[in-house]
Amino acid sequence: MRILFVVCGEGLGHSSRSTKLARYLESLGHTCFFAAYDKGYEFIKNQGFEVIETPREVTLEGTGGCFNLKKTIQSSAGIPKGLTKSFFQIHKFIKEKDIEFLIADTMFACGVAAKSRKRLPVLFITNQNKFGSAMTDKKSVRMWKSMSTVISAYHRYVPDLIAVPDFAEPYMLSGYNFNPEDKARDKYIPVGPILDDRIRDYTAVKQTIFASFGGEPYKQPMYQMLRNIADRMPEEKFEIYSTSPGMPENSENFTATGYVPVLFEPMSRAKVAIIHGGLTSLHEAVFYRKPVILIIDPYHPEQWNNGRKVEELGLGIVLRTDEITEEKLHLAIISALTMQPPDMRHLYEEYDGCKGCAKLIEQICEKHGRGM
Repeated sequence: MRILFVVCGEGLGHSSRSTKLARYLESLGHTCFFAAYDKGYEFIKNQGFEVIETPREVTLEGTGGCFNLKKTIQSSAGIPKGLTKSFFQIHKFIKEKDIEFLIADTMFACGVAAKSRKRLPVLFITNQNKFGSAMTDKKSVRMWKSMSTVISAYHRYVPDLIAVPDFAEPYMLSGYNFNPEDKARDKYIPVGPILDDRIRDYTAVKQTIFASFGGEPYKQPMYQMLRNIADRMPEEKFEIYSTSPGMPENSENFTATGYVPVLFEPMSRAKVAIIHGGLTSLHEAVFYRKPVILIIDPYHPEQWNNGRKVEELGLGIVLRTDEITEEKLHLAIISALTMQPPDMRHLYEEYDGCKGCAKLIEQICEKHGRGM
C-alpha cells in the first residue's frame, strides 16, 4: 500500500516518531512518502525518505524562554493562506503518487484533502485533544478553549481513527492533555510509544548529566545556565544536544552537540535527563529509568500537563521556564541525582506503538473495504 505521512515540522518529536512508524510499515511491504516543513522536513530528508516541503500550519514564537501565544498568533496570520496552499498541494501529491492511505501527525489540511480525494482513509496521530496551560487569565483560557473546540470537531469528522502514542491510564503520560468527555473519545486508541527498536541496543548506565530541551532560539539562555552550572559541578560531565543557535562554548566537562539522528546512546548513559516535556523524549527517558528534570513552558499547551503527570508518577522534577534561575536548576540537578524513579519498563513489553498503529490501519482498511 502507498502511504503518505503529513507531519508537523515543529521540533523533531513528530517527525521522529513518524519516520520510525514508516520504517516499520515499509518492513511489512508498504511504500511511504512524506510531506513536512521546517526542522521536520530536514530531519525526514536526512532519513532518506521521499519528502515534499509543505506550508506550516503554525509558527511558534517565544519570549524569554517561554512560548508566547500572542506572538504566535501574530506570526501565524498567514496560516489560512498556507492551509489552502497545503490542501491543494497534498491533493495534487495524492494524485501524482497514487496514495492509498494517509497518516497525519498533528496536521490538519491534509486530512480534508484526503477525504475530498476518493475518500481516502485517514489515521491521525496525536497526544492531545485538550488545549490549556498554567496560565489562568481569561484571555488565555478563552483562546485555548476555542482551539480545543475546533480540534475536537475536526477529530470527530475527519480521521477514521486516532492513534495516541502513549500508554493507557493510569500510566498515560499525556493523560492530562485529553478530555475524557470529548465527543470523539471512542476514536482515541492508546497504541503505546512509537519508538525505534534500537532503543533496546543500549544498557542504562549512570555517567553524565544529559540535556536536550528544544532547539528554538528562545531556549538558548537556559543552555547558558547549564554551562555555568557545569563550572560549579566539575565532578559531573554535562552532555548537551540542541540545534539552537549560539550555544555556549565547550569546556572540560561541558559538551554541546548539534544535530544527532538518534539520542538513545547518550540518553542511556545519563544520571539525570533534562528535557522539555515533549512526549517522545519523555518516553525514552522513562524506558531507561532516568530521573527527569522537565523544563516546561507554562504557556505551552502540552508540556504543563505532561509535567503534572511526571510529578504524579514520581518520575522527576518540574521547573517552569518563567520562574527558572540558575540556582533553582542547580538545586534540581542535585536533587534529581538522588532520585529512584519507578520501573515502568514492563509497559514497553506490553505496548508497541508501531504494531498498534499497524492494527489500526488494518481496521480502517477493512472499514473502507480495502486490503492492507
